This record gives sequence, structure tokens and C-alpha cells, in this order.
Amino acid sequence: MIVAGSESQVLAARVARETGRELARVEYERFPDGERLVRVPGVEGEEVAVVASTPTDASYVELLQILDACADASRIDLFVPYMGYSRQDKQFGDGEAVSARALASAVPPVESVTTVNLHEDDVLDWFDAETADLDAAPLLADSLDVASPLVVAPDESAFPLAETVADRLGGDADYLVKERVSGDEVRIETRELGAESRDVVLVDDMVATGGTMSEAIEVLGGNGARSVRVACVHPVLARNAVLRLYSAGVERVVATDTLETAVSDASVASLIARHL
Repeated sequence: MIVAGSESQVLAARVARETGRELARVEYERFPDGERLVRVPGVEGEEVAVVASTPTDASYVELLQILDACADASRIDLFVPYMGYSRQDKQFGDGEAVSARALASAVPPVESVTTVNLHEDDVLDWFDAETADLDAAPLLADSLDVASPLVVAPDESAFPLAETVADRLGGDADYLVKERVSGDEVRIETRELGAESRDVVLVDDMVATGGTMSEAIEVLGGNGARSVRVACVHPVLARNAVLRLYSAGVERVVATDTLETAVSDASVASLIARHL
């Protein structure tokens, strides 16, 4: 039985369709004081797969409630396509909470936990379960309307994603050098990329405020790129991120449905279904 978090209802329905399994009729309610209430009827003795991205604090609380509501199931497999707080996987400053560890540790024991392009793989070590991280980069490539592009990562850490997309599209891969100035401001170092008169795809695991990508778009335009598309697995797109990208000159933004947005043209449902 497929059980959906409220942030992943469409994705869970797609997984149910891909697998031919029943989609649970989860009920999400709030009490007058704002506290959440979750009901998952009919799961007693069933094997369940919970599909729930957690982009907000409230979605984490809801996930814990869903798992508790499924406590009488015979087996629980948890899929967290997008895991919020996963970037805080260590202490970056004195006295900081390791938020990813705190939240992973709060998840009760389940049979398995599966994520999609987790920002830091070591976060999986904090779950009390078998774990796996799925790669959605090929799905991004299949959703792009461009042949033999130059696929560019905004920094070296995202280069493996760029290589995967480039291999799929028959293009070349490279990366930029990024220096972070603040939480939403970056400086991109100009490098010779061979972008002149080429279609370029910028690839990263997530786009949050759009600062990195908008700066990279302008750098590539200055290098003579014919067009620039942005592809990311997780479209966080906080504040005015979409406006920043299009103001910088992007032609198209493509993302997956780990977070369900207007640019989620690629679905990870088949990826989750095969793993399940």
C-alpha cells in the first residue's frame, strides 16, 4: 500500500500507478489551535511504502505522525524524495546543531529509508534502517529538449551530475568555480568552457534561492552561449528564485517532482517504483 505525505500526493499516486498497488486514503487535518492530525486507515497488517518529501518543519511533524499511524503495518519502507535540513550535516560554526542528524534520529525504526540525490550521503548513516540514495539525473536528461549540449555544473561537487546528464544527451561536461559570499549570494569565477555558440545546460542537485544559477547563467552568456537551460533534481525555488533565473536569461527550467512545482517536468515515480 502506498501512503502519501501531503507534500508528495501526486508523486505517491504516480508510484501507486507504476506499481499497481493501492493508494491509501490518508487524511490530513488540523485542530483549532493549529496542531496537525493524520489518519491512515486500513494499514493494519499491510506492507506500506510511505512517500513523503519534507521541505518544511510541518512536513517533518506530519511524517512522524504518518509513521506512527502506520505502526500496525507488517512492514514500512520510507521514501523521502527530498529531505529538508540535509545540508546541515555537520557543525559549520561553534555550538550549531547537526540538524540532519537530529531529524534522521527522530524517525522511528523502519525497514528501509530511500532518498533521491541527497545533498550529503553521510546523512543516511543516521537512520536506523537499510538505506539507499537514488540518482534522478538520467530523468532530467530525458526531459530536456536539447541535443549534444555543453552540460555545466556550478561547482566541482555537482560535476558527477553534469557528467551523467551529458552522457545521456551525447554532450560534453564541465564545471565552474564558485565562491559563496553569503547565504544567497555567490561569485562565479570565469573559466574557458568552450560555450560559444553552444546550447548549455546548467545542472545541480537543487536550486534554492537561484543565486548560484543566475550568476552562472550570466557568466555563460558572457562566454557566448547560444542558450542556457537549468536542470535540477530538487526545485526548492525559495522567494523570487524563478524570477532571478528568467531575469538572468534562462530559456527553460526543468526539475523533478521530489518537490511538486510548476517546473517539475520529470517524475521520479518510475525510479522509486523500480527500487520498491
